[in-house]
This record gives sequence, C-alpha cells and structure tokens, in this order.
Amino acid sequence: MARLVPWRRRESHAPRRRIAASRGRPTLDRASADGPVTDPAFPLLRRAAGDLGARAWAVGGYVRDTLLGRPHPDLDVLVEDGRALELAERFAALAAARRPALFPRFGTAQVTWGGRAVEFVSARAESYAPDSRKPFVRPASVEEDLLRRDFTVNAMLMDFDGVIHDPLGGRADLERRLLRTPRPAEVTFSDDPLRMLRAIRFAAQLGFALAADLLPTMRRLRDRARPPVLSAERIADELRKMLLSDRPRLALELLDQGGLMEPLLPEVYACHGVAQGGYHVADVYGHTLLTVEAAAAHGPPDLVLRLAALFHDVGKPATATPDGAFHGHHDVGADLTRRALTRLRFSNADVDRVSRLVRLHLRPVFYDSSWGDGGVRRVP
Repeated sequence: MARLVPWRRRESHAPRRRIAASRGRPTLDRASADGPVTDPAFPLLRRAAGDLGARAWAVGGYVRDTLLGRPHPDLDVLVEDGRALELAERFAALAAARRPALFPRFGTAQVTWGGRAVEFVSARAESYAPDSRKPFVRPASVEEDLLRRDFTVNAMLMDFDGVIHDPLGGRADLERRLLRTPRPAEVTFSDDPLRMLRAIRFAAQLGFALAADLLPTMRRLRDRARPPVLSAERIADELRKMLLSDRPRLALELLDQGGLMEPLLPEVYACHGVAQGGYHVADVYGHTLLTVEAAAAHGPPDLVLRLAALFHDVGKPATATPDGAFHGHHDVGADLTRRALTRLRFSNADVDRVSRLVRLHLRPVFYDSSWGDGGVRRVP
C-alpha cells in the first residue's frame, strides 16, 4: 500500500509556469495553489486535533478546488482511527457552534459553522451488494479510504498547515486535467454506479478528459446506472448539474458514448438517425445537441430552458412520415417530456414549465408581424 508522502513546494529560480487558461476552462494557477491556505476553520481544526492527539486532514473536493482556485464553501475532514465524532464535538466547542449532527453507524458527523457545512468522516472501507449502492462500512486505514474514492483528483489530502499529501497521483492528474479512478474503473463504478454520472458531470463542469478506460467500462456497466440500483432522484440531480454546467453538450455526448443515454433518456436517444430536411443540417439527435448548445450560450444557466431544448423534438421519431413531415410532434413531444421528467422525479413545477415550452416551441415560427399586442397576449 502506498505511504502518505507529503507534497511540498520546491524552490526554483526558473520562471513560474502556469497552465494557460482557455475559454470556459478553470486554470491551475501554481502561484495561488501553492500559497498559504487561509481557511478560517484550519486553526480551529488544528487545535481540536492537537487537543485530542488525533490525526486529520481536509479531503476531497475541497482540496481539488483549492488547487484549482475555485470556491468550495463546504469542507470534508478525514479522521484517522475512528475519531471523527470526537473531533467534530471538539471542533464545535472551540468554534462556539451548535452541537454536531452525529451518524455513528457511518462514523460521520457534521457541524454547521459560519454558514458552511464541515463534515467529519472516519477513515473507512466500503463494500456493496450487487443491487444496491448503500455500502457496508468497516474501519480502515487512511490509504484504504483514499482508494475507495471516486477519482484521484478527489483523493488528495491537505493538512491544516496547507501541505498536500497525494499518494495516488491526484495532483498530476489535476495538472493534466484528467479524471482517473484510484482502482480499476470496473471496481470503482460497480461499487457505486453513480460515479459514472459524476465522471461525466465533472468533465462538463471542469473541462477534464476521461481516462481511456472509463467510457468502455460505463458501456459494460450501463445497466447498473438506473433504478433500482440508483434512485431516480440521484440520477436527476446529476443530470441537472450536467445541464447547468458550462458544457452541457459535452455531457450529453459523453452520456451517449458511455452507453448511458439509452437507459436514462430513451426519449432523446430515439432521435438518433431520424432524418429531417429543409434548413436542418443534422438528424434530430444532432439538431437537439445544437439546440442545447445554443440555449447554453445565451444568458445565465436556466434549467427549464435547457431541459426544453433537450426535449423539444422528442416527438419527432413517433410522428415522422415518409415525406419528411412531423405533424403534431410538439404535442406528442410535450406528453413524452412530461412522462420522462416525472419518471426522473423532477419537480411538478419544472415538469409543467418544460412540457409547456415543448408544446409551444413552434409558436415563434408562425408569428406574424401583423399581430398586435392583444394577439400576442392571447397566445396560450
């Protein structure tokens, strides 16, 4: 098992290199990443751990985003030797915060302090039943805990002096902008199939590439990425984050390449290969991707608009005629959209608004400049 080896900044007289930023991509700025960490929780955590003689580190997305220079308000703390609950109690006392919420079964606790959540977790290993993503938990070493995590970029530790501990090479993957699993992808994804969706979501949010084995593994395990193994609510939450990212089209392309589009969004998948003539330059599926991309290019992220862009033509496969027409596809599409979003447990308000937009999406095509204000207002 790899030992915890601290990463420390090396002194150099060469000019400091930065990875150049590109449009819409976060930048790994070495100057900011290697500088002192000024998190107000760290002095209290250092003192709490010292009072108890415990060993603990910041872990996960907090470390990743700190190195990327991105905000990450919440903080996860990994604690050695099963002392997470004890450390949470001591931290809450020093911070004059309310008593922590304790979850002894999983060895975790959460303190709300200064408007943020500080979560404490004891180092653990997990195993899973084939039809569930709820783990059986046992105490483990810190090294084993890092191996159970989803990606190496989320498996780095930072001590409360800002020193990075990186036994799995997560920092190098962060600089290469690469998502790689700590163990074979088959094991990581089979244990928790939600990680397949998280990989795609991180790629869309951060602009990272997927390691070469991830998409083939997704295709082999695609049947585990849906109910009952994954709840509809968790699937919808990941889809929501993908669509609201800077790269929703990339997310949809990766879902398709990973074999996950068909089981999760069969209405959209059915648009593959449905030809359309006229001014269209792509089949219905390609046109859908272009529409989502266009929706993302205008204004702040809008979930209802992007969902409507994704579903606006799902009625075309069922209404296609030999002469290339799609009569009534807006009505059929609205009904399919309502069923799909209800299946995925989106809110009633979102279901209503998105399906209404799908039903009405052809109205601008028929707008006539002779309409007065009253006529426009009468459009249902």
